[in-house]
Amino acid sequence: MTDRIPGFATLAIHAGAQPDPTTGARTTPIYQTTSFVFNDADHAASLFGLQAFGNIYTRIGNPTNAVLEERVAALEGGTAALAVASGHAAQVVVLQQLLKPGDEFIAARKLYGGSINQFTHAFKSFGWNVAWADPDDVETFERAVTPRTKAIFIESIANPSGSITDIEAVAAVARKAGVPLIVDNTLASPYLIRPIEHGADIVVHSLTKFLAGHGNSLGGIIVDAGTFDWSKDGKYPMLSEPRPEYHGIKLQETFGNFAFAIACRVLGLRDLGPALSPFNAFMILTGIETLPLRMQKHCENSKAIAGWLSTHPAVASVNYSGLPSSPYYNLAHKYAPKGAGAVFTFSLKGGYDAGVKLVSKLKLFSHLANVGDTRSLVIHPASTTHSQLDDASKTKAGAGPDIVRLSIGIEDKEDLMADLDQAMS
Repeated sequence: MTDRIPGFATLAIHAGAQPDPTTGARTTPIYQTTSFVFNDADHAASLFGLQAFGNIYTRIGNPTNAVLEERVAALEGGTAALAVASGHAAQVVVLQQLLKPGDEFIAARKLYGGSINQFTHAFKSFGWNVAWADPDDVETFERAVTPRTKAIFIESIANPSGSITDIEAVAAVARKAGVPLIVDNTLASPYLIRPIEHGADIVVHSLTKFLAGHGNSLGGIIVDAGTFDWSKDGKYPMLSEPRPEYHGIKLQETFGNFAFAIACRVLGLRDLGPALSPFNAFMILTGIETLPLRMQKHCENSKAIAGWLSTHPAVASVNYSGLPSSPYYNLAHKYAPKGAGAVFTFSLKGGYDAGVKLVSKLKLFSHLANVGDTRSLVIHPASTTHSQLDDASKTKAGAGPDIVRLSIGIEDKEDLMADLDQAMS
């Protein structure tokens, strides 16, 4: 048994965790402390100089958070991970290690509306520029590459459309360009898709969604695949050049295949400060323990409800990659054979007005701005999550005026169908 590689469900419960050495507590404790006592002056100096691993201050690292980081890294097949305060915080910390003012990154047009807004507007204040590509046309990524390009960013399953991205094809573009591929795996979770196996160099999550799974805790995480050579070509000086704040250490040279995760911690989290609360880490760890069971039910319900909606007289179209009628069906079969996820969209024959009315008439579905909850959720993206975009951009993002987004929970599917039916009637 010692040579056996644990299965996914086993890792979801055990990875990173041991009984507490002081009390014997089996569940990972919440280490609700700001800071940690040093053994002596030499110990303190070695920790601050990156010459030893250990705890200094919860803004930089915490034992509860460390279990969460090791667990998600194991589930994704990465070398190391860093937990932060939210999915948005993960994106800022990742790109801070890669981009300088004037640099560019390429992003898929089909993204969560908040990411589009962050990339288009907030990142301008850092001097970071985004070029947009069509995830349905991989050549648009290649055409967008310039000498200033430092990364490519995609979602494995796009929010809100639920479309599947051809990760391997985009990874080939990234390798040719000599830049890392960043994959937001929030909607799939590693239970459905493990992007590192398909060429991703960095994986990010909003832990708030399916990994936590209960709509009660914010969090984000960065997973280092350990696959990218940060010293090549001198494109990434944060990792390849001597760091003056750490006595000239070169992070890539010192930390090897988990250098990026270290950089995110000691250069990003340390200075930007979006630390994850140990209590939230505890809540998310508890959620991850049931991830395989929840994802199976999410996907089973979603496939049944999407199929039922496709026959409903009030529905104009259904966009769910798990249906044979979807243009993404083959990609779903390739990348997510266990299920095409639990977030998808459909359009009503009554257009924008019908979508707005529908969300107010549902009873079991909660009208709110989240996905990945045990409860079923609904939103009209054009009037909420993607409202900052013009109509053309909304359509390109998969959030046109007539679109309604569902996040299917783990309730009885017959009750969810009945709720949708009464609302559409």
